[in-house]
Amino acid sequence: MITINIYYTGENGAARAFAEEMLRSGLVAAIRAESGNLRYEYFFPMDDPETVLLIDQWRDQAAIDAHHASPMMGQIAALREKFDLHMNVERFLSDEQLPEKDLNFIKR
Repeated sequence: MITINIYYTGENGAARAFAEEMLRSGLVAAIRAESGNLRYEYFFPMDDPETVLLIDQWRDQAAIDAHHASPMMGQIAALREKFDLHMNVERFLSDEQLPEKDLNFIKR
């Protein structure tokens, strides 16, 4: 599993407006319906009103590549331009299971 954190940053509420338009337009629903998409959710940092965090999770690189080749990527890029957003990206490969010693620190 591959998790990608994308921090969208803009000015005057642009990042939040972008996320809202992504939801309203149906793009988020379309991405979530793509084969291999495991998670696509926006979050808002409490201490930074001009940033939105997208947690984007995929089964594997092939699923990401198919998503990037889809026509909706042009729509997403156009919205990013419309709201003049800048991006910072982090990428993580998931362990299949948490180490036993780490489980001692997690309340379920």
